[in-house]
Amino acid sequence: MFKKTLIGLTAASAMTLALPVPAGAAGEVWWSLTEQVDPGGRIDAEVLSGVGNGCSPEGPVTSAGFAAPLAWTEGGNFGKYRGHTTAIKRPGKYTASFPCSDGRKATAAFTITGTPPPTTPTTPTTPTTKPKPPTTSKPQPKPTTSPKAPKPGKPQVGVKPAGAPQTGDGSLS
Repeated sequence: MFKKTLIGLTAASAMTLALPVPAGAAGEVWWSLTEQVDPGGRIDAEVLSGVGNGCSPEGPVTSAGFAAPLAWTEGGNFGKYRGHTTAIKRPGKYTASFPCSDGRKATAAFTITGTPPPTTPTTPTTPTTKPKPPTTSKPQPKPTTSPKAPKPGKPQVGVKPAGAPQTGDGSLS
């Protein structure tokens, strides 16, 4: 009895694998990506290219929500590709994608949990009034100015008089 059941299951499995892929699913790439992650958390991705998918990754998974592109670092049976990266710290909904070797593009969405920061600040970051200088009780001394230089006028006499007779006695003649 067990042998007949095993043969029946094997035949059913072979028939299931032989069925054609529906036309709508031919362009679809089946892969897994972490759907929700904390800010700065780890994001995992995996694709099985050998199991009816046919998508062998041609490059890394990129997203605005990744701190760095997700490189395919692990492989395995059935064309298994796996990789890890870190999410950015800004919460929100993001999409990630990578190119397939057959020209298709695989895309998936994920969410970085948390409350996004406000888009506009609610309080001004710079003061609107200028601070007044501090007042003191002592009067400030006035700045001193240098004396004005004399205006250029008539040239002075080149020879100095020697005594009273040369300078005159002060009377008018």
